[in-house]
Amino acid sequence: MTEEKWRAIVANDASADGRFFYAVKTTGIFCRPSCKSKPPKPGNVVLFGKAEEALAARFRPCKRCKPTGRRLPDEEWISLVTEYIDSHYEESLTLDALAEMSHGSPYHLHRTFKKVKGVTPVEYVQRRRIERARELLAGTDRAVNEIGPAVGLPNLPYFITLFKKRTGLTPAAYRERHASRQSKEVSNYGESN
Repeated sequence: MTEEKWRAIVANDASADGRFFYAVKTTGIFCRPSCKSKPPKPGNVVLFGKAEEALAARFRPCKRCKPTGRRLPDEEWISLVTEYIDSHYEESLTLDALAEMSHGSPYHLHRTFKKVKGVTPVEYVQRRRIERARELLAGTDRAVNEIGPAVGLPNLPYFITLFKKRTGLTPAAYRERHASRQSKEVSNYGESN
């Protein structure tokens, strides 16, 4: 990447539109130089001469600057956001951060996500975190106060409250119930042999 192209990206220079496109490896999205989205880290940028090249490299067009001239279908956009949440659930994921990452507005993301998925982005993030917490409680002996931060919920009382709200049990009770089920399955298996 040349210094001139980097300056065009950072300055949202409309005069550079059509000369090149840039894609961001961490988001899987490509843009025009004039895109008003937050500038990416230079190490995450890949340059293309044409939009078709970015599409061929499996990058998706930005919802904000529409580098292909067409709008990204809502289902594709929400799929991109969902994939991001699934692989970054342990990080701080606010609606604003998700909107910035996906090159949309928070309001539009919230409304479109709920229309496509049936839940809000925040609800989806919480579900993913609790799902992972259940896996860790059942499959490891990590302490409850370590599991919360590992799934993106560093506030222990909030983690316990949210877990109980979603599962009907506290994390400790969930682990205990899961352990007793496993020991019953093991003893039943031994009796049948």
